[in-house]
Amino acid sequence: MASLIIFLYGVIAYAVGMGGLVWFILYIGSWDFMPFHINSAKAGELSSAVLINIGIILLFGLQHTIMARPAFKKQWTKIIPKAAERSTYILLTGILMAIFCIYWQPIEGTVWQIDNVLVQQLLIGLHALGWFLVVLSSFLINHFELFGLQQVYCNMTKKAEPTDSFTDRFLYKVVRHPLQLGILLGIWATPLMTMTHLMLSVLMTIYISIGLHYEEKDLVNSLGDKYKDYQKRVPMIVPLSKGATNNKD
Repeated sequence: MASLIIFLYGVIAYAVGMGGLVWFILYIGSWDFMPFHINSAKAGELSSAVLINIGIILLFGLQHTIMARPAFKKQWTKIIPKAAERSTYILLTGILMAIFCIYWQPIEGTVWQIDNVLVQQLLIGLHALGWFLVVLSSFLINHFELFGLQQVYCNMTKKAEPTDSFTDRFLYKVVRHPLQLGILLGIWATPLMTMTHLMLSVLMTIYISIGLHYEEKDLVNSLGDKYKDYQKRVPMIVPLSKGATNNKD
């Protein structure tokens, strides 16, 4: 019975996580069919808007960075079942994505507004491509492990989970982190960049840079020389740039 409850918890967490991600994608896309989106609200008092937005990104960044670290997982799984660890991470991520959409504060001003139809379509295409890369990348590694379903399923069926590994096929031959590259395309490629959108894009880019630093260290610790060789062969996030090892440890 306990394993079934954990499995159902994992399914709910997956639905919340995916729902939050889809909502965030539509919200930042500033689509007219959305009841409200990143550019739909009127700006209020600047200082409070900046503080609230920084608070949201800090909350998101701390949750993502701390909960993804092996040391935290080791202690966390003394409190919750190991099989539910990733699902809990995904559940909280989905909730925080919803917080972005509900509480991100508008700021007065426009950075750029592209009126040329051809350039507009190009930027919209890059925006859509970015989020497509996010989804595709998750399946190229292991979508269901990434979102916690594999763990709760294996726990329920008493099957052993696959050991840690990485893929260097398709997109992963071009960059080591195509998922994060997709996010960057998704948040920066827009024909209308308001100050509201710019603040989110800048802060999210800073978070991704910090998060990748720690993720690379964890991958080296987990996979050793195999991943170090991969670092040398494949650039981290900018296609066609030189691959490099980021860790000096």
